[in-house]
Amino acid sequence: MTGRLFGVGVGPGDPSLMTVKAVDLIRGADVVAYHCARHGRSNARRIAAEYLVGQIEEALTYPVTTEDTDDYQGRIDAFYTDAATRLAAHLDAGRDVVVLAEGDPFFYGSYMHLHKRLAHRYEATVVPGVTSVAAAAAALGTPLVERDEVLTVLPGTLPPDELARRLADTDAAAVMKLGRTFTGVRTALRRAGRAEEAHYVERASQPEERRARLEDVDEASVPYFSVGIVPSRVHVATTEQARADGLAASGVSSAAMLTSDGTNAATTGRVTVVGLGPGRRDRLTPEAFTALAEADDVVGYTTYVARVPVNPRQRVHGSDNKVEAERAAFALDLARSGRRVAVVSSGDPGVFAMASAVVEVAAEDYPDVEVRVLPGVTAAHAVAARIGAPLGHDYATISLSDRLKSWEVVERRLAAVADADMVIALYNPASRSRTWQVEAAKEILLKYRDETTPVIIGRDVDGPEESVRVVELAALEPTEIDMRTLLIIGSSQTRWVADRVFSPRRWTPAT
Repeated sequence: MTGRLFGVGVGPGDPSLMTVKAVDLIRGADVVAYHCARHGRSNARRIAAEYLVGQIEEALTYPVTTEDTDDYQGRIDAFYTDAATRLAAHLDAGRDVVVLAEGDPFFYGSYMHLHKRLAHRYEATVVPGVTSVAAAAAALGTPLVERDEVLTVLPGTLPPDELARRLADTDAAAVMKLGRTFTGVRTALRRAGRAEEAHYVERASQPEERRARLEDVDEASVPYFSVGIVPSRVHVATTEQARADGLAASGVSSAAMLTSDGTNAATTGRVTVVGLGPGRRDRLTPEAFTALAEADDVVGYTTYVARVPVNPRQRVHGSDNKVEAERAAFALDLARSGRRVAVVSSGDPGVFAMASAVVEVAAEDYPDVEVRVLPGVTAAHAVAARIGAPLGHDYATISLSDRLKSWEVVERRLAAVADADMVIALYNPASRSRTWQVEAAKEILLKYRDETTPVIIGRDVDGPEESVRVVELAALEPTEIDMRTLLIIGSSQTRWVADRVFSPRRWTPAT
């Protein structure tokens, strides 16, 4: 019997957006195939990576890019013919083959070229996936179309004049394949009179997601994996009316609901401090999701508020990372006026983050304002999970920043914890202005720890530049450490075996 062919959509980037059927098929496949560029990296494989558990992998490497114009179509056709032959060999041997497709397999997907060549010979099933267009609309918090509006999906590769004509003729639009075409697409939007309505979404649903007005985007920064969205005009026009109708039905006028500064007087204000986790959206707790969705205002360090999905109903207040007390007072003022405020922090807000600032300022000056703190996955836990279980026994967390305490205090605490032979998670190890603390900490630790003590260096965990590696304490190079890095220093009991590090639960006294 021959094997079965499956074209499986893995969605726009966030692994949690994959369907249950997609996950089941990937796990049960004999062969998993995916397209990749000549550098060898595959976005589709990255999305599905946690479900690859020993399957045969077939990397289908494109021989050319769109920049190669010499007989491009002939070379790409030959590539797909060869790829189909490779997969047919597996199918003829009775192996089920899953071809991973970013987004949806039949929506500008590479899988369709294999389907054309194989579906008439083998049993073939296509599993749909969330498209980048749907993910972009969700990220913007704005419907694409409403009522009898028409949505047009356009490739950015069309000539600007043709794009402008189609954009002018439709109610709403999604423009794919930006990258090199971005300048032409923006020109077309301007000619069609739609540029002011257009939004830009890059890598929707992924940790590095970026959203902006399309007119504000630097054309040199646009990757291929981005979408231009011209959303529903009907939705914008009817949303305020719908809200007014709802208030009228309840017997309350919209004017009566608002104070002189525009805040909602009928709402009981509160501040909820929300932990966003280390980066990936699927690490958010359901409780945190709900708090973000309910908020009228989102307050936080600019980098962190950018990770919150855009909601046109909400006001977003980003600020510098060195004004925690001022940010807390600002949020509490909003809550006192009746607003529901979400103050966001990365990781857990109670670990070197905004919870302590908000609670402290509230205790001193805002005793009447309700404050809730919602936990999140800490950076230390995220790094530890990547490498094993280094925090399996007693451990301490220490910040190397001397901005809010003296370095003498840091030294004393480092020495005490090192002498107690506990694992240490070091936060805020370095920055542009703090360049010597890691070296000083290393000198202190070497007085109490063996030179071979494992040190875990976790950088940008859950981000696009994530790296987690292990070195011996003596080999730790301070110049390689920056503010996006977290260090975990092992104890005398911590073991480094192959690529795993763990601290045994049972303590064995040194002999």
